[in-house]
Amino acid sequence: MGEPMVEFNQTREGGGDVFLRGCGGDSSNFAVAAARQGGRVGYISAIGADTNATLLRQLWTSEGVDDSHVRTDPDAPTGVYFVSHGANGHQFDFCRSGSAASRYRAADLPLDAIAQAKVLHLSGISLGISTSACDACYRAIEHARASGVTVSFDTNLRRKLWPLGRARATIWDVLSLADICLPSYDDIIQLSDLKDPDRIVDRCLNTGARIVALKLGADGTLIADHHRHVRIAPYPCRVVDATGAGDTFGGAFVARLVAGDDIEQAGHYAAAAAALSTEGYGAVTPIPTAEKVRALLKKSGRPNG
Repeated sequence: MGEPMVEFNQTREGGGDVFLRGCGGDSSNFAVAAARQGGRVGYISAIGADTNATLLRQLWTSEGVDDSHVRTDPDAPTGVYFVSHGANGHQFDFCRSGSAASRYRAADLPLDAIAQAKVLHLSGISLGISTSACDACYRAIEHARASGVTVSFDTNLRRKLWPLGRARATIWDVLSLADICLPSYDDIIQLSDLKDPDRIVDRCLNTGARIVALKLGADGTLIADHHRHVRIAPYPCRVVDATGAGDTFGGAFVARLVAGDDIEQAGHYAAAAAALSTEGYGAVTPIPTAEKVRALLKKSGRPNG
């Protein structure tokens, strides 16, 4: 559940002035990543009645992601964003104010579909795009928990969406309601004032999560539950564009947990998937299939679930 967007990603061609159009949005990326690993995935959101919306629906259809619960809002646009690449990595510029997804309301929720799911996934962006969208997320979580559905949550802090104080309060509150927490280190140090990964993970667990996967970028991942902490080194890759790597990790990780992997197996699998996703431009196109992930795991000699 969240905001899908259309992406314009700067390539190295034409002196840096060529932008490749594709699909993005953290929760949509997550959905595609889970589907490419064999998961059965549906999406909850809203898009405009525009060509960007058509591109997104074509993506979901081709990936086998059920978009029957994605509303078309004829009075609002589909959000877009631009990715630029420089010496300090990639930079995002968003055009999402008043987007169709930001106008989503609790009354729009497909409660029956939520109750039938194994996992409901959402993120800090899903919460931050508007008050009505935040209210809808809370209602979805409430219904999921009452229906015995696992809640997965990626902190995904975007400072431009809301003041840090409100973001902190809301994200930690939702984290207390989540079963699986997928924070990025750069996010969580702003949300917690903690620096040590083990202490960060313990705080997430003590707040309410059963499973935590702390994404540490070039330092790999720290996976934990209430019984153990497992450090997973990054998989070797040729980085071209890291856009969407964290979303790929999350989608792959949750898909493998649902399939029956333990946290270490799922963590290795997701780390390999995330590494492969950085080897091409765009948030979606480089997301690997299960076949490619398993080939990398086999080559590396690490656990493959």
